[in-house]
Amino acid sequence: MSDYKHTLNLPETEFPMRGMLPKREPARLAQWQEMDIYHRLREARAGRELFVLHDGPPYANGSIHIGHALNKILKDIIVKSKNLAGFDAPYVPGWDCHGLPIEHKVETTHGKHLESQQARALCREYAAEQIDEQRQGFIRLGVMGDWANPYRTMDFTNEAGEIRALSEMVKGGYVFKGLKPVNWCFDCGSALAEAEVEYADKQSDAIDVAFSCAEPEKLAAAFGMDTLPKPAAVVIWTTTPWTIPANQALNVHPEFTYALVDVGNRLLLLAEELVESCLERFGLTGDIIATASGERLELIAFDHPFYPRRSPVYLADYVESDVGSTGIVHSAPAYGVDDFNTCRAYGMSFDEIESPVGSNGVYADDLPFFGGQMIWKANLQIVAKLDAVDALMAHQSITHSYMHCWRHKTPVIYRATAQWFVGMDLAGHDGRTLREKALEGVEATTFTPAWGKARLHAMIANRPDWCISRQRNWGVPIPFFLHKQTGELHPRTVELMEEAAKRVEAEGIDAWFNLDPAELLGDEAENYDKATDTLDVWFDSGTTHYHVLRGSHPYGHEQGPRADLYLEGSDQHRGWFHSSLLTGAAIDGHPPYRQLLTHGFTVDEKGRKQSKSLGNVVAPQAVMDKMGADILRLWVASADYSGEMAVSDEILKRTADVYRRIRNTSRFLLANLNGFDPERDALAFDDMLALDQWVVDRAAQLQSRIQTAYDEYRFLDVYQQVHGFCARELGGFYLDVIKDRQYTTQADSVARRSAQTALYHVVQALARWVAPIISFTAEEIFENIPGSRADSVLLEEYYTELGTLADGAAMGREFWERVLNVKQAVNKCLEEARNAKVIKGSLAAEVTLYVDDSLRSTLEALGDELRFVMLTSDVHLSPLADGEAAEATELDGLKVAVMTSEHKKCERCWHHRPDVGQHAGHDDLCGRCVSNLPDGKGETRHYA
Repeated sequence: MSDYKHTLNLPETEFPMRGMLPKREPARLAQWQEMDIYHRLREARAGRELFVLHDGPPYANGSIHIGHALNKILKDIIVKSKNLAGFDAPYVPGWDCHGLPIEHKVETTHGKHLESQQARALCREYAAEQIDEQRQGFIRLGVMGDWANPYRTMDFTNEAGEIRALSEMVKGGYVFKGLKPVNWCFDCGSALAEAEVEYADKQSDAIDVAFSCAEPEKLAAAFGMDTLPKPAAVVIWTTTPWTIPANQALNVHPEFTYALVDVGNRLLLLAEELVESCLERFGLTGDIIATASGERLELIAFDHPFYPRRSPVYLADYVESDVGSTGIVHSAPAYGVDDFNTCRAYGMSFDEIESPVGSNGVYADDLPFFGGQMIWKANLQIVAKLDAVDALMAHQSITHSYMHCWRHKTPVIYRATAQWFVGMDLAGHDGRTLREKALEGVEATTFTPAWGKARLHAMIANRPDWCISRQRNWGVPIPFFLHKQTGELHPRTVELMEEAAKRVEAEGIDAWFNLDPAELLGDEAENYDKATDTLDVWFDSGTTHYHVLRGSHPYGHEQGPRADLYLEGSDQHRGWFHSSLLTGAAIDGHPPYRQLLTHGFTVDEKGRKQSKSLGNVVAPQAVMDKMGADILRLWVASADYSGEMAVSDEILKRTADVYRRIRNTSRFLLANLNGFDPERDALAFDDMLALDQWVVDRAAQLQSRIQTAYDEYRFLDVYQQVHGFCARELGGFYLDVIKDRQYTTQADSVARRSAQTALYHVVQALARWVAPIISFTAEEIFENIPGSRADSVLLEEYYTELGTLADGAAMGREFWERVLNVKQAVNKCLEEARNAKVIKGSLAAEVTLYVDDSLRSTLEALGDELRFVMLTSDVHLSPLADGEAAEATELDGLKVAVMTSEHKKCERCWHHRPDVGQHAGHDDLCGRCVSNLPDGKGETRHYA
């Protein structure tokens, strides 16, 4: 027996089977850094149509987590896919640097009583350290961007730009100072933005309190009575006893019906539909003696339970009649938004509003009975005081959802303070309110997923004025001068803000805090106070479209400094998307973005939030160290980001299986390009074999679908399309079929060069398709493709050399789809025969295909090459009617009979053929292999 191995064209490639990503990826990063790949790409795309994804800045505090990884990888996939499509798509990463968490961290480390300038310096230093750590994590993920020149909201240019953005809003007429209830955290010692409030269960004291009627004649008249037969009281229900000392009014719904209920010693005023449930809660019995509509009760006064003041009845539509309430709401305007608005609407001045709670949650020392006490601890003492004056009707402890600070996880309150606001319903100088502009902006924005539109619209439609001031050290100052007597802004405020911005641009925010007002105001300085408030951090990030896109990193978009896309988690409808929309609408009259893409949050495979206590946290660094960044990137592409995204060790293992499929397919493509020089050996599309034309055409069709999927941000579709192509068309059909031709035909034959040409085109396209997702692996594939090429796949655009089949081609798409379906059905039969020990392998078999006329005409077109397609030593076609004993398949018009070939096996191609042993000098070969030896005349293939 001769050894014919040297006569075969065996696959060979330097592209390894095992990815060893944790080892290879860092080396690849170093290569990209040495190449300066990001700026090389900017140069290559200069002058092309611009696509700007503006980075929502992560907060500069803590190591990156799986949510960071998800967000940055999604952005990177989009940016790379846009560059692949030929756009000039820059990516400038950014960081949010000011605010309480950093200030709190510095206070924890260095103490709370630092000198202000020292505290700011330590905050700046800490933020810079955190940015450097996070930056390395993002780079390790394979995210390509201008990492050497990111934007940081603490950079002097950005701090100055933020002041200028505020100036534009002041010019527009949207900024005002007012006393309003704002979310207040005692631990922060500051107002909170809406996005900084979360809800959690809290145990509270729920009380029913009686307010005695101070004007019985008016109350009698309201109920159509001459006089009241006995004293009367209105009853309220509240879960915040600490607000009772600040009560200044009572609210009823104008359209509710209210009842006077005789309970023996007095009359109680309650909503008629709640009388029964209230009396049961009070432990009383009674009878309704009269009813009246709520509007008839307006302005009737009642006495405060323990202070010498009166509480008038104000009408309010927000009053509800839920079971458990009384239908009457007690109003403390300093501690409730609705209360505040109603009292102000009835003419209560700012000076008249009772506000006894300090910024630390402690009552003012001069408050009778409760002065100097923390409000939460005073609750039970207030309950006891009410009981002592016979005003407590009922008391119970309840658990309910309540506002908490998202940083400290402690309860927050509404607290009326003097703050700076952006007015939602103030008419700007153009006559339109900010709410109107913002809602129009929502309508003009494209949302992915579409449900984000309704969510953001509802938030804008219902949101209160935006409190933009904070009482902190580490933040961009609000550079206002206020008249000491009137409290009014200086008439040259906008001009003075620009002077402040210039100083901040040169020296940072310390320039304002250290400023002597006389430098800007001269002799006027003695009449003005310099503001010390800082801006809400949501204003920092919400104005990046202004101080980044037209400031520190101007993109030069033809349509102006407006981003094509903002991409963040779904919580940013109330955060960055929201604040950016408001500032954009106020400054430019439109949103700073054209599209919004929202992704969900990560959970484990059981849908649970990740937490250390559950032991289900997936740390991106751990995944990269063990499996590689490309596995994490492929998981991101494989998940439906429109909802919660499950991730776990098991899910990542399954992702790695798909990765191996793509890698092994790529390796087969590359290995079979051994000895192929595209400049010398590639065939024109029309000169290729029919099957090779089909696979190239299939790749062209797939590329079109992939381009559309990337354009529409459907990365799951890209993942499924690529995986399906590797598994079905390539691994399950084409690559199996061409093995014989690749290995056994002569090295330079048309049959082999045709297949290699197809493989070359497919792998060129494939490397580009996966480059936005598994960037490290795509680069490795690309550098192993023979022939001349660019320095990096990341510099390439979509492959343009994929030929396509004409619609009416005899062996076109429909033809090969039918053949593929037949092959899949035959494969099942062969596998069953192998399992039943009927055959040892497919090449040891012959099959008879019992087919209908339609299938026969398709399969006959392949002639003797049908056996190469079916991977059997022979194929016989017979009428379907003759196949009564054959095995039925899932394919209509096809039955299959499998039998063991009676012929000898060719030791070179392993086919069992009748002419094996009939060729002098080659007793172990079939005639086809004899002709394919290097000195033979060669085999001619037409189709497969």
